[in-house]
Amino acid sequence: MKIIVSEIEERGIDLDFSETLSQNSLLESIGPVTAHLRIGRQGEEVRIEGDIQGTVALQCSRCLINFHKELSLNIDLLYHPAAEVAREESYEVPSDKINIGFYSNDELDITQVIREQMILSLPMKALCDEACRGLCPVCGADMNLQRCECKHEYIDPRLKSLKKLLSK
Repeated sequence: MKIIVSEIEERGIDLDFSETLSQNSLLESIGPVTAHLRIGRQGEEVRIEGDIQGTVALQCSRCLINFHKELSLNIDLLYHPAAEVAREESYEVPSDKINIGFYSNDELDITQVIREQMILSLPMKALCDEACRGLCPVCGADMNLQRCECKHEYIDPRLKSLKKLLSK
């Protein structure tokens, strides 16, 4: 859903969004993602405030099982024309203005804004459960479902030669 920035009225617009986001390598939504957004414009600056809810499919980084996670976020973002940074050789966003984005051709893609915010809210290491025990590094068994009889003795390869000396 694209919005023409120059057509945003001074008093702003309220936008209700409900779409299933198409799957990409970083995000797969389960069912529709809903958002209630307030979009305002002051000159060329666009402010988007509101909340986003949706369910995404993730894979546990310990046991590799697929699971669903509910996301609920509040956003407060500023967008400026990309032409502002195009004329500069390098552009550094100050840490107090990290919520700034850029739009081009007088268009702002709301679907992309929502996808971006959802991706940014994903955990670095998704876990199906905080107590997930993961996979056995020797046989690959799911330690949440069964116990294995593997020896989990790890010897640092740099110290293996010292172990040979101790066994003599």
